[in-house]
Amino acid sequence: PGGELKVETTICNEIRQSGNAVVIDHVAEDDAFSGHPTPALYGFQSYISMPIMRSDGSFFGTLCSIDPRPAKVKNPQIVGMFKLFADLIAFHLDTVDRLASSQATLDSERRDAELREQFIAVLGHDLRNPLASIKAGAELLQRGRAGDKAPEVLRLMQASVSRMAALVDNVLDFARGRLGEGIDLQRRDTDLEPVLRHVVEELRSAHADRPIEAEFVLQRPVHCDSGRIAQLLSNLLANALTHGAAGSPVRVVGRLDGDTFELTVANRGNPIPPETLAKLFQPFFRGGARRYQQGLGLGLYISAEVARAHGGTLQAASSAEETRFMLRIPGTSRV
Repeated sequence: PGGELKVETTICNEIRQSGNAVVIDHVAEDDAFSGHPTPALYGFQSYISMPIMRSDGSFFGTLCSIDPRPAKVKNPQIVGMFKLFADLIAFHLDTVDRLASSQATLDSERRDAELREQFIAVLGHDLRNPLASIKAGAELLQRGRAGDKAPEVLRLMQASVSRMAALVDNVLDFARGRLGEGIDLQRRDTDLEPVLRHVVEELRSAHADRPIEAEFVLQRPVHCDSGRIAQLLSNLLANALTHGAAGSPVRVVGRLDGDTFELTVANRGNPIPPETLAKLFQPFFRGGARRYQQGLGLGLYISAEVARAHGGTLQAASSAEETRFMLRIPGTSRV
């Protein structure tokens, strides 16, 4: 009692195949089941089993009753009652599934609505600034008032155009990652160290007052999309320079552990609160950004998508000692 039966040894298994109810008043006198092995195996003489069929026509199970003694169960009242209970069970199961599906759809639509609102608000804000800069520069040049400052005005306008292009690129990557099939990769065996050092030098030039320590131990080519890895490192390094302690260096380490490529970016500074850490890789999240720190809040999200597209992971840990981001991509060796 209370144990499980092997389905193959039961009449329920036959009902699953036929979809028809089985009702037996007295096994010994029943033409179809008097010689059936199941009644002898489980010691019953009367039996009723009603299939439970879902609204999509799938078989869920059976509602059954057995008795070691003969009983008059083959009558409309008992058969009708079992049919009613089986239908009620199926209806309840379908209702639970519909409610779960409706809730999942509602949750998904709510998340999409929130993302749309964030997208419109953040994109509108962040595109407005470089557009205003370009407009002001164009008006200054058009009126001939720039004078000897014209080259500087043009330089600022070009920087605004570059910033807008970067924002658009981030939006496209977001769309690919969130709405499409993920970020596209062009993986090939790459001598990755020069690529990583170039990113470090770019950030050193932009943050001349901030020390960046870089160490790369890459004994062989890495099978990856080098452009995307560079994008990821640029995002992580810019993030560390923005939020790290001004007087402390940011440290970048790239190495191979077997066939796994590891890249870490670490900085000192105030630790990231746990509630913020849990949301870092969500799109449009800018938990610690100051008002003057512009950006869509997509950098870390896109970085995580780049890691995922490579079959890897991007994780963050933060303590009083340091904040560290670590990328791990397995299977980077083609040898």
